[in-house]
Amino acid sequence: MAIHMMRRVPTLIAVPAFLSLGVLTPLTAAPSEAVALEGPAPQCVEYFQSWRYTDVHNGCDDAVSVTVEYTNNQWAPCRVIEPGGRATFAGYGTNENYATGLRTCDPASPTTGA
Repeated sequence: MAIHMMRRVPTLIAVPAFLSLGVLTPLTAAPSEAVALEGPAPQCVEYFQSWRYTDVHNGCDDAVSVTVEYTNNQWAPCRVIEPGGRATFAGYGTNENYATGLRTCDPASPTTGA
């Protein structure tokens, strides 16, 4: 039994030491946390959501930078969509995290994990 306990001691010491280094902090941050939000997207930008995807269509005459807002206050990464172009973002999935709207954003703002 002493041998079994000896095998577990290094693991019990290594995990807190690893966590104390803050190594997991970047892994737990939301990827869209640093997106600089500006305002509501123009009405010529539309989205259609399904279980797996949220498709965004730019019907404007100019390129737009948009992000999708979800019910759990999550934001998608900022993406530039050319006139007439489309972009695909995450859908609502099994957690029913529905898209609630589109917002303009600054594509130059850094995002965690990108």
